[in-house]
Amino acid sequence: MTRKAVISQEYSAFVGELKARIQSARISAARAVNQNLILLYWNIGRGIVERQEKLGWGQSVVEMLSRDLKKAFPAVRGFSADNLWRMRQFFAVYGRAEILEQLVPELNAERHLLTARL
Repeated sequence: MTRKAVISQEYSAFVGELKARIQSARISAARAVNQNLILLYWNIGRGIVERQEKLGWGQSVVEMLSRDLKKAFPAVRGFSADNLWRMRQFFAVYGRAEILEQLVPELNAERHLLTARL
């Protein structure tokens, strides 16, 4: 076997390894982004619910909040009044203590798996 053939085999293996690592990193990054967005939406929903309950804010606060967030982040989509209502509903449904108690061990296990892969 010639040196050129050996280099080609080694090079092909190296390229294959790099492609697998890049794909794995891309998937991990997408998961992290999605996890952070879900947490952000849950926190926005929580903030709306808590302030409506504690401060007596009405429904119009969602429309005001939508306008202000769109103004503050004009390049970011997702802060329509409808989406903010969905975030509020997301927290209202999944913010109960018994649901959170089930999710915390699952999130910790997922985080451990992601860390182990890197």
